[in-house]
Amino acid sequence: MNIRKITSMTMLLSLIVLILNSIILYVVPEGRVAYWADWKFFGLTKGDWSAQHTTVGFLFLFAGLLHIYYNWKPIVAYMKNRARQVKIFTGSFNIALVLTAIFVIGTYYNIPPMSTILAFSESVKDNASETYGEPPYGHAESSSLQMFAKRENLDLEKSVELLKNAGITVTGPQDTLKVIAQINNRSPQQIYEIIQPAKLAAEPGPQTAAVRFPDAPESGWGKKKLSEACAEYGLNLSRTLQGLSDRGVVAEAEMNIKEIAAANDMDPMGIFEALHDIATSNC
Repeated sequence: MNIRKITSMTMLLSLIVLILNSIILYVVPEGRVAYWADWKFFGLTKGDWSAQHTTVGFLFLFAGLLHIYYNWKPIVAYMKNRARQVKIFTGSFNIALVLTAIFVIGTYYNIPPMSTILAFSESVKDNASETYGEPPYGHAESSSLQMFAKRENLDLEKSVELLKNAGITVTGPQDTLKVIAQINNRSPQQIYEIIQPAKLAAEPGPQTAAVRFPDAPESGWGKKKLSEACAEYGLNLSRTLQGLSDRGVVAEAEMNIKEIAAANDMDPMGIFEALHDIATSNC
């Protein structure tokens, strides 16, 4: 048994798996969308692909260390100059160092082509969100049917009735949407679509912006246009734009929250807090 050959073959095969995993994870929908829509590729979920990427990554790392051990002499030879003296900063090493530094620094400062690579991935993920739909809130699939109905203002008894009429097996309201979906070979999103008609009518009476505006951002917050957020939470668009301007935030009605945050060197949470402050101060 040749350990050197086994090491090389292990590196090659694990590298192939890592390349495949990396491509899948590069285009896979965001976690909240993937779990909500029960996204799978070759029968594996996002979690399955992530787990393989981690474990096979450790195998590649271990094989790589062995590879360095068995090929130490050739590696040292690469680091020798013409006088056969060991020199770390050889021409080849310097080029490799510069290439690596360009990608590390370029990614940090978000400059092309690194920013283009990241932007394309985000674009694919955004399209997936539109295709599969966003969950009502983060990890909604992990909520029990009872809790989900309460949060989404659904009639629990009618929800159970709708599910049974659709041929969906439900053992009780304590079952999570994820469990119900798995038992019936559906996605949590499909379960939600079945019970949507159980939506209760909104309670009469006006609600102020302070009541309607949430204390924490909901799922997909960064993708909402400012105009959509204002309409959803009962905020006056003109006053909101003025309020943002007063706080030094440059924004336009058709910009989404991520775009506003990027234009002002902030994160989406910072924009949320600014809007929350505007909503409560206008009450």
